[in-house]
Amino acid sequence: MGLYADENFPLRVIQELRRSGLDVLTALEDGRANLSLTDQAILARATELNRVILTLNRRDFKRLHLQIPNHAGIIICTEDPDRIGQAQRIVDSISRVEEFRGVLVRVFRRP
Repeated sequence: MGLYADENFPLRVIQELRRSGLDVLTALEDGRANLSLTDQAILARATELNRVILTLNRRDFKRLHLQIPNHAGIIICTEDPDRIGQAQRIVDSISRVEEFRGVLVRVFRRP
């Protein structure tokens, strides 16, 4: 399973996810950053690549999950200054999901 990090996702978390052995492609690496693309276009691209979208944009992607249920998966995260901890919570959440297609996963910051 590959991940697709939208352009606002923290680089430090992406680096930690990669260190954990996850395959993460960023919107920047995919040539999709700074183009004013809609969230729907980013979700469509991730789905086209069969990658689970990774985003901090919780509200918009929850809405898209309901409107476009046939996606490769969406992981929405709360903003978290503990980047290493956030990466570990993402890894832990991923390990509990068998099939991501059409699934929305929420990863919260520790209180």
